[in-house]
Amino acid sequence: MKKSILTLALLVGLVSSAQIIEAGKWLGDNELKGNPYTLASDEHMELTNKTIEAYNTGEVEKELSFYTKEMSDNARDYMTNFHGEMKKVTNEPWAMIPVQIKGSDNVHMLVWSNETREWNNGSKQKMNLMEVFSFNEDKKINGFYQWRSYDPKNEFGLPSGGKFYGKKDNEYTGRKLVFSNRGEVEAIEALIANYNNLDAKGCQEVFAENAVFDTYDGQKIEMKDGFFEGYFDGFESISWKAYGIVPLKIENTDPQSGVLVTSIEKRVGKDGTVWEKELVEQFFFNLEGKINYVVQWSRDLE
Repeated sequence: MKKSILTLALLVGLVSSAQIIEAGKWLGDNELKGNPYTLASDEHMELTNKTIEAYNTGEVEKELSFYTKEMSDNARDYMTNFHGEMKKVTNEPWAMIPVQIKGSDNVHMLVWSNETREWNNGSKQKMNLMEVFSFNEDKKINGFYQWRSYDPKNEFGLPSGGKFYGKKDNEYTGRKLVFSNRGEVEAIEALIANYNNLDAKGCQEVFAENAVFDTYDGQKIEMKDGFFEGYFDGFESISWKAYGIVPLKIENTDPQSGVLVTSIEKRVGKDGTVWEKELVEQFFFNLEGKINYVVQWSRDLE
């Protein structure tokens, strides 16, 4: 009985002192799918630290020496330009874990850090980063991935900002604005190109059926099919040049958006008259990505 109790105690002791050497699971769609992760050598952490040190001091060639030739060749111009624009950059890691998928020669350095950037032009940026440095069997970096979380007091810029009020208080009053990215910029650029080419069909394609245009002089125009044919008929040439296109939407709402366009437009009529003004216009895109409303303001050029 005493022998059995002693044996059981030894077994419990061995189990409780055993270390976990494998954990997690790779879920990528390749031959390693389902394999666990293991810890890798701290040598990769030391190499990553040296890479970060070179990054912080702006020594481009030294930083690139830790990358594979292919990666360094692809990154050289970008990194040279980046550091050339920087007065100071400081990356400070606060956690580093080298891991490896069982059965793979590659090692992934997981790095969490705080980074501050100060440009030569005075702009400043603060970020919290999660990065992955991928090392091949020769201990060279052959991949790099980064995820960012911006400091709320970041003066450089944030993913959202400003505030929407509305002409009347509504459920969206007080919400922030975010940039929209549903092809609005490309649609406005296409509209400008077609407008300048007096291409009625091309212009009509970006507008929803029965879109409305409130002009600078108080007219309300319904832009039905055939509108542009009649409109262009009176002009010899048109030159519309935008100098700003800003697509925005209200945070946490449906995908409808508004695009602020600042521009200068010159129209030369077939009768020789010239119309030229500086414009501020808002183009509103509906759920289908078509323009359904435009409002326009203008001022005379000096």
